[in-house]
Amino acid sequence: MFHVAAPEEIKKGKTADIYFARTKEILKKKKIDKNVVMEVTSSSLSYNWGILAGIEEAAQLFEGYKCDVYSMPEGSLFYSGEPVFRVEGEYKEFCELETPLLGFLCQASGIATKAARMRKLADDKLIISFGIRRMHPAIAPMIDRAAYIGGVDGFSGIAAEKLIGKKSTGTMPHTLIITVGDQMKAWQYFDEIVEKGVPRIALVDTYYDEKTEAIMAAEAVKLHGVRLDTPSSRKGNMKKIVDEVRWELDVRGFKNVKIIVSGGIDEEEIKELSNADGFGVGTSISNAKTIDFAMDIIEMEGKPVAKRGKLGGKKEVYRCPKCLRGKIVYYKHANRITCECGAKMKSMLELLIKNGKLSKKLPSAEEIRNYVLRRIEKVEI
Repeated sequence: MFHVAAPEEIKKGKTADIYFARTKEILKKKKIDKNVVMEVTSSSLSYNWGILAGIEEAAQLFEGYKCDVYSMPEGSLFYSGEPVFRVEGEYKEFCELETPLLGFLCQASGIATKAARMRKLADDKLIISFGIRRMHPAIAPMIDRAAYIGGVDGFSGIAAEKLIGKKSTGTMPHTLIITVGDQMKAWQYFDEIVEKGVPRIALVDTYYDEKTEAIMAAEAVKLHGVRLDTPSSRKGNMKKIVDEVRWELDVRGFKNVKIIVSGGIDEEEIKELSNADGFGVGTSISNAKTIDFAMDIIEMEGKPVAKRGKLGGKKEVYRCPKCLRGKIVYYKHANRITCECGAKMKSMLELLIKNGKLSKKLPSAEEIRNYVLRRIEKVEI
């Protein structure tokens, strides 16, 4: 019905690029059996660092295939050139999994990285991911999960609730106000009907200016906040608009009412709108630039090999727990690695799949998010 691959098609490599299927056919017919080590790296990272996501899906992809898989923990901070994922085994066994593996890692890591950058910029202010309407609905849960583990406080998609273990967030669209036909009634109906645990955040820019509707809403309903979703064509000086709304609410005794801004929010807007209390972020997270991971054979039959531009030989990545500096070491040279700051560095690539079987329990979305938040405290954007 919809233009999406079924899970079993992805699992069986049926979403691979055709040249992998042809490679497998040639190797089988010529009886070429080669054990290889393949690493996943990004050598053209757009930012100073990235956040690794998509590992849970990657683990499910490789389960049942006769190979060993090593990975940085999901949510790890990584740098350009560092291997984040390693597969060891007979190449014919898993060659058709390269395409879906990179798809899982590249897009989810891009979204998690963007969310983490926004988390850093917003400090402790509220950030909600609103962007799934800009992307194919089949991947809506993945988008919300990647954004959440990257550091946003909430997400709008119902389908992600089970995956993340939290309730989705969101109050009202403009269509509610338009179909009711009156802002005051719409806000009052929402307060009357929607369960009490949902924050009363009124959308205040449907017919009148933001300041006027914010005052009307605060006087009509006991509010947690107001949301300004002004389109770019009508926006003007948004920082000044937020200041005006804040002033008018404060002088009327509504100092506790928060101001949430949505609509075209990106990193620059978060920096500029320091007077807002929170943000609804859409396309800039859901359509975040993917991390340009590549997967390469770097060892064959126990000997280092590599194409041009890549470093041959299996590697280990070490991370300093204090300053998060990284170091890449040829695995035979790996020993006690000490950071420039004097701290003992920790090996990052952990066994994920052993001979086709998952080797450990995977963390929850909440645990991964907390892991991310602890790490991005130590780095600058």
